[in-house]
Formats: sequence, C-alpha cells, structure tokens
Amino acid sequence: MQLADFDFDLPEDRIALRPATPRDAARMLRVDAKGGLADFTVADLPDQLRAGDVLVVNDTRVIPARLKGRRIREASNIAVEATLHRRLSPSQWTAFMRPGKKLSPGDRVNFGETSDRACLLGVLDATVVAKGEGGEVTLAFDLAGPDLDAAIFERGEMPLPPYIAAKRAQDDRDRSDYQTVYARADGSVAAPTAGLHFTPDLLARLAARGVTVQYVTLHVGAGTFLPVKTDVVAEHRMHPEYGEVSAQTAEALNAARAAGGRIVCVGTTSLRLLESAAGEDGVIGPFAAETSIFITPGYRFRAADGLMTNFHLPKSTLFMLVSAFAGLEVMRRAYAHAVADGYRFYSYGDASLLWRAAS
Repeated sequence: MQLADFDFDLPEDRIALRPATPRDAARMLRVDAKGGLADFTVADLPDQLRAGDVLVVNDTRVIPARLKGRRIREASNIAVEATLHRRLSPSQWTAFMRPGKKLSPGDRVNFGETSDRACLLGVLDATVVAKGEGGEVTLAFDLAGPDLDAAIFERGEMPLPPYIAAKRAQDDRDRSDYQTVYARADGSVAAPTAGLHFTPDLLARLAARGVTVQYVTLHVGAGTFLPVKTDVVAEHRMHPEYGEVSAQTAEALNAARAAGGRIVCVGTTSLRLLESAAGEDGVIGPFAAETSIFITPGYRFRAADGLMTNFHLPKSTLFMLVSAFAGLEVMRRAYAHAVADGYRFYSYGDASLLWRAAS
C-alpha cells in the first residue's frame, strides 16, 4: 500500500488545544463491525459495553521529557532542545535533538533554566555519546537513577505533541491534563491519549455495569509523532517501545474471553502491546520486552475485539492501524463524518469506539 492511501483533508480548526471538561464530556463516534456510525459521548461508554467485557488500559505515566539547554563547545554555545525518547540505562537516554545537526559525540549539554532563562550549569548535564540519523542522539547524564528522574521532573516540560506546542505555550494545566487518572508507571514521553477521557466516576459506572479493567504498561516513545517518510508503507520501520503484560493480566484476559467477554483496548498502545503478547491461537501470554509491531491493513488481529481511540493524523501509522482494525473505506467514511460534524481531533480531541470489522 502507498502512503497516499491514508491521506485525508483536515481543517486546522479541528485540532483540539485543550481537552473537554469534564473529561468524559468528549464526543465519541461508534463504528460497528459492519461500518455503521453513531454519535455518542464518552460518558455513554458503559451503555456500549456489557457485563463480562474487559477494558485494557495503559497505565504508563508521562514524564516531563522535553528539556531545554545549551550545547557547550570550547568558547561557543547554542540553544538546544531535547525530547527524551527511550531509556537505555539508569543514566542514558536516547533523545530527539533540535538542532540535531549542531551536535557531535563528545559535546556537553547543560539542561535546565531558571526564571530569568539563565542556564543552571551543573544541575542537569549530559554528554553526547552517539548520534544517529534524523537528529537522534544518545545522552549520558551525569546523574543516574532516582537522582536523574528527580532532576528531569524538576527541569523538564510536558512533551506536548508538535501540533499543540506549535499553537500555544504549555502551562501548569498540562501537567494534569496530559496524564490519565490511572497513570502509575513512569516512563512515557507521550500520553496514551484515549485514556485521557476517563474519570473516576466513569470508571465506577463501568464497574457497576460489570465491565472490568485490566492494566498493561507500554512506555510511549517520541517516535509516535514522527512522520512516515516512505511512499511504500511496508518500508516504514517503527521505533521500539518497552511494554509489559503481567501473567495475572494475561490469565484474566484469556479467562474473560473464554467466558464470552470482549476485550476492548483503550488506545492503540494497549492494542499494539496485546497483539505483541498474543500467540497465533489468540492466547495472550506474559510479555516484558520491546515491541516495534507495525499494524496495517491485512493484519490478522488475535487479541482485541474493540478499540477506543482518538482521531489520528493523516498518513500516520495510527490511522493505518485503525484502518486495519475497522477497514480503510470505513475509516475514511468515519473520519469524513467526524470532520463534517465538528469532532475534535488528536491528543486532546474526541474519541471513537471501533468494533473489529466483520471478517
């Protein structure tokens, strides 16, 4: 398939810059297994599920992974920005750097700024130890482990997606808005955005309905925002991301399905992780590894029956995934309906509830 197959027109004013208030007031477009469309809100989710169904949510917690600082080289220094991407060790991260061309192995970078924008030398410093393609570098920090984590939390900014950050400055609201209410495992540099719609009240109403929730962890990397640069879709390579499915969770999901319950993934991250953990027979096993699974039309789904997800970018790997799940022509029609009917797109936008296309 060609990248152009996944393009569509999206007006700029459909990009949400703030989430709905309350969170579950966001709209939700249901796409049934035969391609039928119906408009709801996220608050209606319990009525769309039945007792015995299981929601699978990603409990990763977003860290303030955007760091501003200065590259120091002899008598010169320049402003740089890093978005941490993937942790390699207690003291090393890979990061996407801007301007990446201005960095070389051996360079020192001083991160962290005060209110007067003066660099805090010696507080959060790193050495560039390797450089890859596209501005990705490996940073070795002077701090390690919990000390490094604390310094990043203090000096970093929430890594809002480029399509939001380009339109407004982030503020204190984003520290809570760009985090799910059930986040507990530090490590993501992007939010599992479908989960942003959940509130304690919605979770309580789901439980009253007889719908259970199972937690998995996939630490979302900054690669989720990188554009697909190959015209032939099959030539694209995903950045690896670390995920975990516990033995207890795997057992609970297999038991629920055996009893007739449906597995509904909240977010593409949860779905990609479950599909990575499932065998050819659909049985989900324990998983603790990196995954770079790339799901496009033609993929045979093994673990997920339903998917709750936001509305994604044109020509993105996520739009490819939902097209694989519900059908490309169905998703083109669903997205056209969402645009025409004023749905809000992307990370802070509205939701869709997709049922897997009937085979």
